[in-house]
Amino acid sequence: MSSTPDQRPPATGFDETVRPQDDLFRHVNGHWLATTEIPDDRAVDGAFIRLRDEAEAQSRAIVEESAAADAAPGTVQRKIGDLFASFMDTERIEALGVSPLASELAAVDAVTDVDGLVRRLGAFERSGVGGPFAYWVDTDAGASENYVVYVTQSGLGLPDESYYREEQYAEIRAAYQAHVATVLELGGRPDPAGSAERVLALETTLASHHWDRVRNRDANLTYNKVDRAGLQDLLPGVDLAAWLDEARLPASAFAEVVVRQPSYLQGAAAVLTGTDVGTWREWLAWRVLHQAAPFLPAAFVDANFAFYGTTLTGAPQLRERWKRGVGLVEGNLGEALGELYVERHFPPAAKARMEELVANLVEAYRQDIEALDWMTRETKDRALEKLSQFTPKIGHPDTWRDYSALEVDREDLLGNVRRAFAFEVDRELAKLGAPVDRSEWFMTPQTVNAYYNPGMNEIVFPAAILRPPFFDLDADDAANYGGIGAVIGHEIGHGFDDQGAKYDGLGNLRDWWTDADREEFGQRTAALVAQYDALEPPETPGQHVNGALTVGENIGDLGGLTIAHKAYAISLAGAEAPVVDGLTGPQRLFVGWARVWCGKVRPAEVARRLAIDPHSPPEFRCNAVVRNLEEFHEAFGVQPGDGLWLDEADRVRIW
Repeated sequence: MSSTPDQRPPATGFDETVRPQDDLFRHVNGHWLATTEIPDDRAVDGAFIRLRDEAEAQSRAIVEESAAADAAPGTVQRKIGDLFASFMDTERIEALGVSPLASELAAVDAVTDVDGLVRRLGAFERSGVGGPFAYWVDTDAGASENYVVYVTQSGLGLPDESYYREEQYAEIRAAYQAHVATVLELGGRPDPAGSAERVLALETTLASHHWDRVRNRDANLTYNKVDRAGLQDLLPGVDLAAWLDEARLPASAFAEVVVRQPSYLQGAAAVLTGTDVGTWREWLAWRVLHQAAPFLPAAFVDANFAFYGTTLTGAPQLRERWKRGVGLVEGNLGEALGELYVERHFPPAAKARMEELVANLVEAYRQDIEALDWMTRETKDRALEKLSQFTPKIGHPDTWRDYSALEVDREDLLGNVRRAFAFEVDRELAKLGAPVDRSEWFMTPQTVNAYYNPGMNEIVFPAAILRPPFFDLDADDAANYGGIGAVIGHEIGHGFDDQGAKYDGLGNLRDWWTDADREEFGQRTAALVAQYDALEPPETPGQHVNGALTVGENIGDLGGLTIAHKAYAISLAGAEAPVVDGLTGPQRLFVGWARVWCGKVRPAEVARRLAIDPHSPPEFRCNAVVRNLEEFHEAFGVQPGDGLWLDEADRVRIW
């Protein structure tokens, strides 16, 4: 059924060949989709990427100014400039060839037995080369007032364990084996073709013990606290003390750890002790060369991109070197760059406006929880308690990271990379035994993104995302609530998604649900999983969204937009929403939501993301959410027979 005139956006800027009732995503973004080509140096383009381009250009100006300036030794400006300059000195990089790796490759060749292998794996923990398992430091999900070491599976060169076993990835496996051979040959290693075959076989065996991504999402299954003896029991035949010693990790750091995948460690130990040491040497040489490839001569860089860029994502062209150089600074001196970025690009008024938006979103969640007809009073009270303990962080940290201990040498690129990794290892380990620093940020201010951290029950919005189309100081409130408001709601929603809801307001894994409410929540979640399982991106016929993998993000999207709509109503304080350019307030809010997800993705990248990404493709983040909302049906007069109509009985509403 056609909508009435006041239920239809004006022609300007919209694709009038597509009705919003049938496809909001293409109605709002269709013109852009039809006229925009994804740049050759990327696999994705859209609203997020354009904002990242802007932040990247602003960061470039800061980095290049730092590189050209004669800043005092030891200052962050000097370190930023020297790190960038070391990456841009291609003449020196070409002249050095693989010589910066000589000592590491010699150490690999010196491995003759399992004990030597374990020691070498430990030593590589400080350089970023890594091994078949990895670790990091975070708040203890069972006691959030403490830090603890988490141990997790690792060791694969392909994106996911499914790439080693599913037939649909057979061509990628063949391309990967060829790529490993190419890199080993460039590195001067003997028998590169045979080595590559054995490396793939070794990783295939490791992958057979990996947990899949759906299982890895489960906060309960992946919380397995063991003491040092318990960890050693999971690694029979592996000299854990020797590994710790070579990694220069204090024994106290591993006195008690959380093992995310216990069965994987047992399997990996068997592979470590049961595979020919010669094969492990080949794998280690590959890992050394692979990790260093972006910082080696052009032949390595090009080979690395040919597989990890073109083959896996479909991007035909390597990003310009300055962009990769800015990325290197971002990854290793991110907060130092962020401090300079904030000085130039984050107005205080934006933080004040965001605080108002966040307050309205939290109030909307409070009202929504109170009004839920499926949740008991007992669980509601606990949900409200958790909501009251949310900590919002907006723009940037109040205290900036201290990089004084990091040494940067303008003439030593690979050394800079290695030292930066070791610096971060030491910074993380220093947390153990210290009070939890709840002021720490896990994204830089110049990052276009946002996050929810269940261990600290916090929602975080870096400065760089607080720009159009997400947030505009001069924009209509409806557009801001459809953009950044829904993002705020999304992040709050993670505190109440299928995994976030397992944590209490202090960040502890604690079941605060009644059995009946948990069962009802599970049924609603299962209905959402089924909805997304049926979705098939047009770029990858025959491949579907994994509803179980994406359910947490989908709950975040659904709850976020629902609550953003309610928060917008709160902001009106009882006044009638104005009509602007023929659009009602709710219509503008949903248009703002659609604009946020404007994007195109190359087919190869769509396929890769379907396997590993907990987020649904952009068009589904728009359309699959709104079809569940009564508010959307009302705003646009959606009727049975329309493309986005969903029978009321089939609509999922969790929050």
